Amino acid sequence: MKYQSDSLYIDKVLEGDVSAYSMIVDKHKDLVFTVALRIVRNREDAEEIVQDTFLKVYQSLKSFKKESKFSTWLYRIVYNTAISKTRKRQLETTDLEYEIIENYTLDNIKEDVSRLEYDEQKILINKVIEKLSPEESTLINLFYLKEYSTEEISEIMNLSKANVKVKLHRIRKRLYKEVQQIIEYDYKKMYK
Repeated sequence: MKYQSDSLYIDKVLEGDVSAYSMIVDKHKDLVFTVALRIVRNREDAEEIVQDTFLKVYQSLKSFKKESKFSTWLYRIVYNTAISKTRKRQLETTDLEYEIIENYTLDNIKEDVSRLEYDEQKILINKVIEKLSPEESTLINLFYLKEYSTEEISEIMNLSKANVKVKLHRIRKRLYKEVQQIIEYDYKKMYK
């Protein structure tokens, strides 16, 4: 289905056409669910967050100032809702280990990963991303998968643009290290 612009639907809702809100929900529900799931890592909680988010958005639609894209405003609400739920449940996250890998170079990792089949690469990357904290996972998801700009991410996550860039850089370095560790471990297992 081809969707109209968000502002058209928003205007219709604000004029009293409540059914236009269902188009907003349909248009954005998958990405809202993805953001929520990346943060809470539980399907039922993510579904609840999606419902809470769209309820909050509907109730706050009059306050949307159109200074930024609607999707940016919406994803900031889902992000904050998911983080609040995470804090309430006091979930513990496990950070990646900060071990220093000897003889580690980016070229070595790229070469090792490029030798893997596409499906193997995908499994490896997903395995590594699962170890990230909810905030880190959200950053990676918004930047690489959803292709948001650092400015849009800073609005969604309430971080400065510089902080977004620094965090992305640090996450990339940690991901490369983790990939290298997994490849080295698998290599040693195979040849021992």
